[in-house]
Amino acid sequence: MEKVFRCPGRHGYAVEVSPFIPHRVACAASQHYGIAGCGALLVLDETESGVAVVQSWQWADGLFDVTWSEANEHVVVAGGGDGSLQLWDTANRGAPLRVAKEHTQEVYSVDWSQTRGENLVVSGSWDQTAKVWDPSLSHSLTTLRGHEGVIYSTVWSPHIPGCFASASGDGTLRIWDVKSAACRLAVPAHRAEILSCDWCKYDQNIVATGSVDCSVCVWDLRNVKQPISTLLGHAYAVRRVKFSPFSEATLASCSYDFTVRFWDYRRNRPLETVEHHSEFVCGFDFNLHNPGVCVCEEHETIHWFSGCSFEGRTAVTATFALLSGSVTSLKPQAL
Repeated sequence: MEKVFRCPGRHGYAVEVSPFIPHRVACAASQHYGIAGCGALLVLDETESGVAVVQSWQWADGLFDVTWSEANEHVVVAGGGDGSLQLWDTANRGAPLRVAKEHTQEVYSVDWSQTRGENLVVSGSWDQTAKVWDPSLSHSLTTLRGHEGVIYSTVWSPHIPGCFASASGDGTLRIWDVKSAACRLAVPAHRAEILSCDWCKYDQNIVATGSVDCSVCVWDLRNVKQPISTLLGHAYAVRRVKFSPFSEATLASCSYDFTVRFWDYRRNRPLETVEHHSEFVCGFDFNLHNPGVCVCEEHETIHWFSGCSFEGRTAVTATFALLSGSVTSLKPQAL
């Protein structure tokens, strides 16, 4: 089964599955590969007959990341090339609820906190700072400095309140404590730019990084002298890494080599490689409701895979890829 959604003239940079609605995703996209032109934020639903646009908005600059609210099923935050964060209501076709512009360069990463007792947004920017915001984006609560290169990725710990990781062009992975507004750990993780990081859903000490050096490294924060796993196989820069929410040893990565790869990081080996993409794969997300992964490419299409099984364990591979404007859905396939 194949479903295609066309989005001419827009190149996908990020997708995220709704934490409330299993068949809904938000996609951040840009014109002209994010170098110039406008951006677009798309909210899409998978239906029996295809993929439907729930809501779409245009933005004056490129959009590079998107995150769903963990408290309101209608709310998303997007990060833009103009240094802004926008708070959007998917039930409202009008302007964003709020626009916050404190960063001085591109906002390349946004993430909504997932731990109980807090409701915060973190942003990472090419201005080398990370900012933590209240959920209304009325103002930033703190600005964190320490990276010596652009920040490509910021992600909250799913375990530790007020703690997030960041990855930078300076080759370091940093762990931050919001309460003290301080960097608690700086890891020289790669000798090249790090484009992505993610926190393991099952272990508060495990964080993965993906780099321009084509490698994925997995780190135990209790001992960072060397990675506990180095995953090799990508031919070009690793654009994004994410841990599976269903299988504690499963990690996925996407790359400029047109592939999405699934790994068993504990055994230091690949599980599956998806090679049918025709453009740079820039983003993906696991579906928290049922096994699946979302992937987006830098062309103008969106692909949707569902149901891959890793050694008898069902893992999410519902994959969106903003390629030449279409969404493709493949039947479950055994690895």
